[in-house]
Amino acid sequence: MVSSGTVSPLVGLPIVRQAEPAGGAARVLAEFARGGETRELHVAFRAPGRDAVDAVHAAAVEAGVEVLHEPREWPEYHPGYYAVFLRDPDGHNVEAVHHG
Repeated sequence: MVSSGTVSPLVGLPIVRQAEPAGGAARVLAEFARGGETRELHVAFRAPGRDAVDAVHAAAVEAGVEVLHEPREWPEYHPGYYAVFLRDPDGHNVEAVHHG
């Protein structure tokens, strides 16, 4: 896992974590640059509240982004875990989540 304070210019939310495969992020980025890595990544953005998660969902729908899972609470992760899951144009799973 990699933590970062980087803010996405598209949704305006900070990155919470990103799964890191064996070999580290530098290897994956190098393979992306060469066009060799094609598997799906999962990136989560921390939202300040449920309204922000809902706003990300509304903006995604308006932009024609594929919605994998509409906003809802995910108690299997932990109580108060409220998130929306989207597919970005490169096929990656993007999540906006509020830890209520």
